[in-house]
Amino acid sequence: MSLLQVRRDRVTFRVGAVSGRVRPRLLLVSVVLAVLVFALFCVGMTIGDVPMTVSDVLSGLFGGGDSGNAYIVQELRLPRALTGLLAGFAFGASGAVFQTITRNPLAGPDMIGINAGAATAVVAGIAFGFGGGLGTTTLGLLGGLFTALLVYALAWRRGTTGYRILLVGIGIFAMCTSLTDYLLSKAQITEAQASIGWLVGNLANRGWEHVVPLSCALVVLFPLVLALARWMGTLSLGDDVAAGLGTPVQPVRLGLLLAGAGMVAFATASAGPISFVALTAPQVAQRLARLSTPPITASALTGAVVVLGSDLIARSLTASALPVGIVTGVLGAPLLLWLLARANRSGSGG
Repeated sequence: MSLLQVRRDRVTFRVGAVSGRVRPRLLLVSVVLAVLVFALFCVGMTIGDVPMTVSDVLSGLFGGGDSGNAYIVQELRLPRALTGLLAGFAFGASGAVFQTITRNPLAGPDMIGINAGAATAVVAGIAFGFGGGLGTTTLGLLGGLFTALLVYALAWRRGTTGYRILLVGIGIFAMCTSLTDYLLSKAQITEAQASIGWLVGNLANRGWEHVVPLSCALVVLFPLVLALARWMGTLSLGDDVAAGLGTPVQPVRLGLLLAGAGMVAFATASAGPISFVALTAPQVAQRLARLSTPPITASALTGAVVVLGSDLIARSLTASALPVGIVTGVLGAPLLLWLLARANRSGSGG
């Protein structure tokens, strides 16, 4: 038995036991964003001490052209571009998760302390010298996951709500930021400089040791988020309605929280806490797709566009490239002010 139902904003189909729903506008937005990501990915690799064209980059990527170009592309520039792409992808997806489960557009992982917890753990490792054994990736992962569990535990009162997670997360963010500042004040000058360079969010000198852990984390965590995404729509309606519709509210919320925190922790460990990407990408994707909640895949692709585009701007503005986190901060701050003003007008700003 087959069924095809076409409406203005969606296409529903059923073929035998298989059924699904496609939103043409969301599909189109995702395809355009994917093309833009690939274009920025290639253009970004043309910049460097040895100028290259996009054709040279494509030849180097796929094994054509001379061996010199292939070495420059595959060994020197590809790790940086992949780190930016994957980190932006992870920040964008996790931002969509946190904004949906808290039902608040301001509740990005960098606003509720996940990034700050990962940063505190990494700075503690650098300042006290135990980061060499564990590595920044492990420290960032442990710090981010511990912070996520702490926020969830402190927000628990016969269950959790998005509002309590947001309030507790803001408190944890302030505490972790203060602790990071204290650690920097106690560190040696060279260690403090290394920590500050990482805290800004930087793609310089990234290698395959930053790409591999992040890509492995996304291979595991992003499908998990997509599997749980079918319940995110009901969570956005409120806990009572979601429970009434058969959604296991607390297990789904905890699973999404840990998966989102894991993606943020690995991305932060690889590229530093690049600010505002997790906040801006879901909001941009939601408006492009004209949906009531941020779409996961489109938000992830938008995050990759933001990071790769910001890195391109950072390396084009000055001879000594700016850290990418400075550009995302400059671009993201006006959006944060606009969201605050919009929340106040709609009465959701508290």
